[in-house]
Amino acid sequence: MSEYRQLIRGATGSMGPMDRFAPATPQQLFDRPVGGDGITYGEDVPYSDDLPALDGLDWAALYGQLDENGVALTPPLLSHEQCQELISTFGRREPFRSTVVMQRHGFGRGIYKYFADPLPPLVRALRERLYPPLARLVNRWAPTLGERTFPATLAELTAECTAVGQHRPTPLLLNYGPGDYACLHQDVYGDIVFPLQIAIMLNEPGTDFTGGENIFVEQRPRAQSRAVVVTPGLGQGMIFPVRHRPVPGPRGYQRYATRHGTNAVATGTRTTLGVIFHDAR
Repeated sequence: MSEYRQLIRGATGSMGPMDRFAPATPQQLFDRPVGGDGITYGEDVPYSDDLPALDGLDWAALYGQLDENGVALTPPLLSHEQCQELISTFGRREPFRSTVVMQRHGFGRGIYKYFADPLPPLVRALRERLYPPLARLVNRWAPTLGERTFPATLAELTAECTAVGQHRPTPLLLNYGPGDYACLHQDVYGDIVFPLQIAIMLNEPGTDFTGGENIFVEQRPRAQSRAVVVTPGLGQGMIFPVRHRPVPGPRGYQRYATRHGTNAVATGTRTTLGVIFHDAR
């Protein structure tokens, strides 16, 4: 099967108007204080001083990238010092609830670790502050997919997860050395699945490691699959669907199923922070 390969590098830019793909434009989505479903959008922002880069994010452009490419690349969200702070936790035991050696489970090759509750302040801040603008987008996707909407704050989503037995936090650090890779997969974890997630690069590609590109594959109905290859810089985030996204077709919206993985690292060490918003069973 042939696959279309698209390469995304460097800083972000607007990828096209959202109104080609949804009833509202990206700016309308971002500016709208109350959704058509009656949800008032708020934020749970206890650590705003730690993450100044989040204040200037152009969410309209990021929404446009998601609809155009199925993945959005942010400007740097974390400083070099913050990236190093997270990398330094990988060799310690106390910040984590579990360790997964990927080759033991057929997931690829490498090691990842799930953070324990309570999450480190920096990880908690990212999760809480990035959730509300992403909830705005997925709540506009919901009627096109015939799916549920999500609450305005992460605290409300976490309470929903807890009520159905999903009580283990899912943010994780992934560490790959030479030859390590991740097979294509989806991060579902339970009945409640928030439709978007973010991965943040903590090393400098080309300096700390080579290879290790991020790969996203969309399965398009009655068509060949499409691959998107993304190479973020230090501190940049990749926003992408957990399972699928809506794309307009000749007879209404279609689900484009998405899986993601990582190409083999050639040299050096590659560490990534994964920010998933729903908890696990």
